[in-house]
Amino acid sequence: MERTANLLRGRGRRIKVLVAKLGLDGHDRGAKVVARALRDAGMEVIYTGIRQTPEQVVSAALQEDVDVIGVSILSGAHLNLMKRLIDLLKKEGADDIPVFLGGTIPIPDIPKLKEIGIKEVFLPGTHLNLIRDYILGVVGERKEH
Repeated sequence: MERTANLLRGRGRRIKVLVAKLGLDGHDRGAKVVARALRDAGMEVIYTGIRQTPEQVVSAALQEDVDVIGVSILSGAHLNLMKRLIDLLKKEGADDIPVFLGGTIPIPDIPKLKEIGIKEVFLPGTHLNLIRDYILGVVGERKEH
């Protein structure tokens, strides 16, 4: 936890993460578990709720000035929805915000998602500490640039 505390203090504010559920899927247990774990790690978490569009997520990310966007998808529309989200971030000049994805994602789609611009994909069963450490790492990298 010392690393977390130092990074949070060094930024002058807590790390701000937007967690969203894209698409028509109404199952948000996993997103809520991740959001709670990130809050417990000292991050500020904005949870947008279920059935969000890429436009809504990008709008919220810009309004909240987030450091990272985490998306949960179980509906199978991940390639189209994530491409749209990344395209909108680019259009808004905010494509420097790292985006990670979690959910039931077919393994063969992971390289395609990374080509689109998704920084990391977390599959079901990923330990929450790995997600926390990933966020600390990407925020630390952004801070250095």
